[in-house]
Amino acid sequence: MIQEQEKMITQETIVLIVYAIAIIFGLLLFVIWIFIAFQKRKNKLLVEQIEAEKKYEHELTTSQLEIQEQTFKNIGWELHDNVGQLLSVVSLQLNMILVKAPETIQKQLKDTSDILSNTIQEVRNLSKTLNNEVINKNGLIRSLEIEIERFNRLKYLEASIQVNGKVRYISTEHEILIFRIYQEFLSNVMKHSKAKNLSVILNFNVNDLEIIAEDNGLGFDTSQKTESSGLQTIKGRAALLSAKHSLTSVINNGTKLVLLYTFPNDTKN
Repeated sequence: MIQEQEKMITQETIVLIVYAIAIIFGLLLFVIWIFIAFQKRKNKLLVEQIEAEKKYEHELTTSQLEIQEQTFKNIGWELHDNVGQLLSVVSLQLNMILVKAPETIQKQLKDTSDILSNTIQEVRNLSKTLNNEVINKNGLIRSLEIEIERFNRLKYLEASIQVNGKVRYISTEHEILIFRIYQEFLSNVMKHSKAKNLSVILNFNVNDLEIIAEDNGLGFDTSQKTESSGLQTIKGRAALLSAKHSLTSVINNGTKLVLLYTFPNDTKN
């Protein structure tokens, strides 16, 4: 009898232990589920926050570049319509003076008139490169060629451009972004590099366009942090293109900018 009671007690104890283990295991699973759900929610919020920040940065960069493009256009109009017209009036008056001037100063006046005429032409050419409508009309390659031709006319340095491979279609929006990236680089070459040679090479590959611009100027130390608006603009425009870019420079051995632009899947031939 006592043995049977002990046996029943033992069975009840085992059942209680099993129930207790089951409850503990259930609570453990519930806690794990709560933790996983919390982590998923946390990760989702982090992803949404990162995406929102990226979207904000993208919209901010786009707005800044749109403002910059409008500024370029306004400056281009001012150069062409106002500054160009004023210089033309000066040129006309100078030619009138040249007709009546003594022979002793006619040569100097003629040289001055020629310089002024060249200046007027350069101002008009510059105004065109600032107007995105003209860039749309000319296209990327011709716009870059015009910049190179302007460098050579100024005899500031020897510049060249080379196009390799089968030319592919690029949307006008992306052409403007690519051109502005290299216009910024060329502007820095003109202002800072003191280079003697400049080359721009466009390699049209099957899936991408690689553009390499390189000078043999003074270069600079890329390890030094800089807040240059030009470099930030290049970075921002490359991001809008989803393009890879690298800017390398060696002191006294020039600077190179490489942009790798991948053609969208729907790009036309």
